[in-house]
Amino acid sequence: MKEGPNIAQIAALIGDPARANMLTALMSGKALTASELAAEAGVTLQTASAHLAKLDRGGLLRQRKQGRHKYFSLASDEVAHVLEGLMGLAAGAGHLRRRTGPKDDALRKARVCYNHLAGDMGTQMFDSLVAQGHLVFEDDALVLTASGAAFVAELGIDLASLSKGRASLCRECLDWSERRSHLAGSLGRAFLARFEALAWLRRDQATRVIAFSPKGTKAFEALFPLEAISADR
Repeated sequence: MKEGPNIAQIAALIGDPARANMLTALMSGKALTASELAAEAGVTLQTASAHLAKLDRGGLLRQRKQGRHKYFSLASDEVAHVLEGLMGLAAGAGHLRRRTGPKDDALRKARVCYNHLAGDMGTQMFDSLVAQGHLVFEDDALVLTASGAAFVAELGIDLASLSKGRASLCRECLDWSERRSHLAGSLGRAFLARFEALAWLRRDQATRVIAFSPKGTKAFEALFPLEAISADR
């Protein structure tokens, strides 16, 4: 008898195309109803309910009831991290779904990865933070430096509150479209929340696309300049 975690069971849950589409839709960070997830998966509500029950029993989903509706979201940051990793693996192997129109480019430019910024602007932010010495690697762990703590505070992020949480403060997440790292963890979540609070961006309610305003783009480029990355390299 084999011992240890049963990865085949989790892989089978994720591997079904309808369930994979549902999980990918929840990478927006929004809680969705069974009807909304059925539409994402292209299946009937009855079929979607059966899939959601399996994902719930498998520990991949969390459900909440509000009024007459049940809302589903990913169970944890760990689930989102696994899904983004699989997206990166699929993209690297050439397994990409074809989309028409501008959304494809927009997704690659900036999007939500569960609760943090991903895409070209996400990797730019990560690379710039490293180039400016705000993030460093120590024994393969990503660490916020003293200058980074000051940088975060100047932006209006409460670092003390973040440090009290159970989630890791800084974590690399491999970006599926850029094939480079973007910033996850509670700090990655806080950056995205702060950008929203400053009205630098808006989320497309129908997709994971993030659109920066001209003001937001200018402010973002000032904080995370490409020049710093070029100089570091």
